[in-house]
Amino acid sequence: MSKIKVALIGVGNCASAMVQGIHHYKNNEKEDEAVGLNYLYLDGYHPRDIKFVSAFDIETRKVGKDLSEAIFFPPNNTLKFTDVPQLGVPVLKGPVLDGVGNHMKDIVKISESPEVDVAQKLRESGAEIAINLLPSGSVKASQRYAEEALKAKCAFVNAAPVFIASDAAWSTRFEKAGLPIVGDDLVDQVGATILHKVLLKMLADRGVRISETYQLDVGGGTESLNTLERTRDMKRIVKTRSVERALPYKASVVAGSTDYVDFLENRRDSYFWIKGLYFGRTPMQLDIRLNTVDAPNAGSVMFDVIRGVKIAIDRGIVGPLLGVSAYAFKHPPQAMSLEEAEQMFEFFIQGEKEQ
Repeated sequence: MSKIKVALIGVGNCASAMVQGIHHYKNNEKEDEAVGLNYLYLDGYHPRDIKFVSAFDIETRKVGKDLSEAIFFPPNNTLKFTDVPQLGVPVLKGPVLDGVGNHMKDIVKISESPEVDVAQKLRESGAEIAINLLPSGSVKASQRYAEEALKAKCAFVNAAPVFIASDAAWSTRFEKAGLPIVGDDLVDQVGATILHKVLLKMLADRGVRISETYQLDVGGGTESLNTLERTRDMKRIVKTRSVERALPYKASVVAGSTDYVDFLENRRDSYFWIKGLYFGRTPMQLDIRLNTVDAPNAGSVMFDVIRGVKIAIDRGIVGPLLGVSAYAFKHPPQAMSLEEAEQMFEFFIQGEKEQ
């Protein structure tokens, strides 16, 4: 298969996990070898077919470094699970705008290097897909990179909690430009949102009447700090709406992030509480804690997204990819149930249904 040429917007913990993942899985040929992947192959594309050809950041300890080195520099603090060889991809200085919140000013050291022409660098690298991995609250910066992707004729993947793919005006612009777009706000592989939805659906399917439920997170990575400062309310709205769709009836639902604990580093604790009634209106309560490392949670889902967008490019499909977005994001252009999203994604990959 041809290489899938990808540009990374933000070289943080999620980028680190993705870059490491390419090399971790590159020699796997059988599905049972690829522990942690949902799909080893998608329409013939293997994770090793993904090639990172460009990267942008603003951190002085990353700008100018090879991508293979930059992913391990502070403030990145996620798990290292694979060695990465030199990639020949220097991290370039991108626009700052609102990419650094007040809480992050003592943690992120902004490079004094001049800002590059992003669209030009995307074109020079041959990137087909640009992935926005900017932190929560980076609304202006995310929109600026979307503009640069349009100029460079790159498909756009919006993993950040900013409304771009789900915004009709943006989607229309990408469609008119003949480019695919997906988003918004990536779902974790083993994340609180997906687990909460699965638990609620399973209980509802078995006749339990849920009355109240919450899911709250405490994390230690820079994304948790950004969320606490700039997007906690917005994230709570997005996550709550996403979780509510798992139930066929109304219930009191709260889902969101609550606090930052620095010594957790890139780990996250998610707390779930569910109250309901079962046979004979007997009360039940469920109380669970989930502990994960944040960054690797993006890997498997993002590998599916990248390959899904590449398939769309190969087939000449443009505009918002509804199946890919619903499968992989919390706030897609068209909301649907877990089953509908997974079925639509499968149909899309198999070519049975394009949108």
